[in-house]
Amino acid sequence: MIKNNLIRYIFVILILSVVQIKLTAQDDLLDILDNEVEEEINYTAYTFKTTRIINGHSIEQMKKRQLDFRVNHRFGELSSGAYELWGLDNAFINFAFEYGITDWLMVGVRRGTYQKTYDGSLKFRILRQSKGARVMPISLSYFTDMSINTLKVTDPNIEDNFANRLAYAHQLLVARKFSEKISLQITPSFVHRNLVKVDEENDVYAIGIGGRYKFVRRVAFTFEYFYASHTAGNDTYYNPLALGFDIETGGHIFQLFFTNSRPMVEKGYLTETTGSWLDGDIYFGFNMSRVFAIRKKSEKK
Repeated sequence: MIKNNLIRYIFVILILSVVQIKLTAQDDLLDILDNEVEEEINYTAYTFKTTRIINGHSIEQMKKRQLDFRVNHRFGELSSGAYELWGLDNAFINFAFEYGITDWLMVGVRRGTYQKTYDGSLKFRILRQSKGARVMPISLSYFTDMSINTLKVTDPNIEDNFANRLAYAHQLLVARKFSEKISLQITPSFVHRNLVKVDEENDVYAIGIGGRYKFVRRVAFTFEYFYASHTAGNDTYYNPLALGFDIETGGHIFQLFFTNSRPMVEKGYLTETTGSWLDGDIYFGFNMSRVFAIRKKSEKK
């Protein structure tokens, strides 16, 4: 009897030992599998809500096969008084179409009232802010634009040729989203104009700073300022400053703001801003954006 109980006792110990070894092996295997699963890359989204901060481009761009139709308005001077309805009787308008070729390349074409300008642009995404498996503290894009002034030439001293009408802009867009409420961007810029007045420079360098502060769910305060190299000691051209609000309404983004610059092309607002905030040269404006998804026939239901 004692011998049988001893055998049973030894048998139970052996079974428990086997079970323990099996459970330990399973735990070790799960640990190995967990270590082998790659950590995901979490990209930052919506640093800004649209492709513009106010006048200048933001880090955002259209995704693949998305089209942004944009209408930009700049009214006249607020100081023009009641007869001009505080500037609302006069307006500069710019129509823009911007399309995502891929998730990292966007093309754009525009036509504006200012100097009857046509322009085309490319925006390349280089870096994207992320955390997780890949930590990237900033987003970085490159923007380039070519514009054409199509005003009739009335000065007999100016040769009317195509090259004289061209201007080029290059910008690096460096941005960081610090939180759900706060985003900032720095924008080093360069503009070359083929034709300028005798006392002006063809090349202008500028550095811009802009930001967004979201203080309620669908409304954010925005600001933007550029310091341009040709404005120092200049009483003709000024640095553009804009203050405004982004308002989200379903598929639309409305941007309402005040600025001292009426041109809406890079060559214009960076090098040819003639208004001064201190002198009361303030213009009310708005940008309206509507995004459409362009699908292939095979993707349509």
